[in-house]
Amino acid sequence: MTTSFSAKAGLLLATVMIAGGALAAPAAATPSASGHAEVQRALDNAVAGSGAPGIVAEVRDRRGRWFGSAGVADTTTGRKRRPHERFRIGSTTKAFTATVVLQLVAERKLKLDDTVEKWLPGLVQGNGYDGRKITIRMLLNHSSGIYNYGNDEEFFAKGVGDAWYEHRYDSYTPEQLVKIGLANAAGPYFDPGKGFGYSNTNYYLAAMIIEKATGKTYGQELHQRIIRPLGLTGTYLPGSEAKIRGAHPRHYSTLFSQDPNPKIHDATEMNQSFAWAAGGIVSTTGDLQRFFSALLGGRLLPPAQQHEMFDNPVDTSVNGKAHPWIPATRYGLGVFTQKLSCGVAVWGAGGLTYGSWTYAMGSRDGKHLLTSQVNGDRSGLGVLINVLDAEFCPTTSR
Repeated sequence: MTTSFSAKAGLLLATVMIAGGALAAPAAATPSASGHAEVQRALDNAVAGSGAPGIVAEVRDRRGRWFGSAGVADTTTGRKRRPHERFRIGSTTKAFTATVVLQLVAERKLKLDDTVEKWLPGLVQGNGYDGRKITIRMLLNHSSGIYNYGNDEEFFAKGVGDAWYEHRYDSYTPEQLVKIGLANAAGPYFDPGKGFGYSNTNYYLAAMIIEKATGKTYGQELHQRIIRPLGLTGTYLPGSEAKIRGAHPRHYSTLFSQDPNPKIHDATEMNQSFAWAAGGIVSTTGDLQRFFSALLGGRLLPPAQQHEMFDNPVDTSVNGKAHPWIPATRYGLGVFTQKLSCGVAVWGAGGLTYGSWTYAMGSRDGKHLLTSQVNGDRSGLGVLINVLDAEFCPTTSR
């Protein structure tokens, strides 16, 4: 199995990468034309031309809130996509996890330069790893070099095709998944601090450190520090709970088939304990707007930790033995910045999991945001980048 933006997810990413080449210097993000007509066209095109069953987008800017949709939430009944639907957000979860860590740093309960060995003694050792040389900061910006458990061939095979039906209710502990990553024969992607290698194992270790530092579960800290204070009524960490609570779209997946015309499966119901602090949260477009508005706007972290999260992102192209990630990006602590086609730089996070692509990006000050989700994984990331371009790089005059 895998979760958003793992290297195995490259089976989907490979066909939707942003075109290479030089990009202009980042421009200031500004609201699109009144009515967001270009965004609506991008949503319609995603369904008409890419195989997306349904797609939603929510925009918030100085004029207020706008919601748009295209396609369906359920291909059997034809039910339309609606606001307030819950969906699996995949690796957008990492922004939540990093925020909790940085709040603990602000409270002096831990330090970003603490080693993994200090908090989880003896866990990250052997097979080329030394937890004394890997810091919490390296976990959060994926510069640790630790192998992504989701790319382990034996583990990944359990989530492909027919095997998914056999294993979709399997439960995993964090310790089990960390050990899978550390034991992989490939070993580290690179020496600690010497590259960028996107790895869900990093965020499992980070959440295990949260639990060690607080004496509470990751889910309890998430609820107490973020979900409850922000009033995120559609957001929760399901753990091993297989069904999505409340109104939600069906999640349609290729189950990572490499067939050019793959069969589409309903992957809505599954145990995502394999995703947890790296990609397990369920949320809504509105809740993601509220979270990223608070995060980008400096209302969740003090200035020092805000600086740590955003101001020294690492180059995602320097990846050693790791698989390629999203071009035109730099990765901070749980968040990344991306240059769009017109050179505008946006900040936020995104995620892929079975039957769901999610993107939540906006201006650095959080005053102009777009959150979007596709309830299918066949269309790839490209359709969501097209939606971002339509909002932040509109061709119509303002």
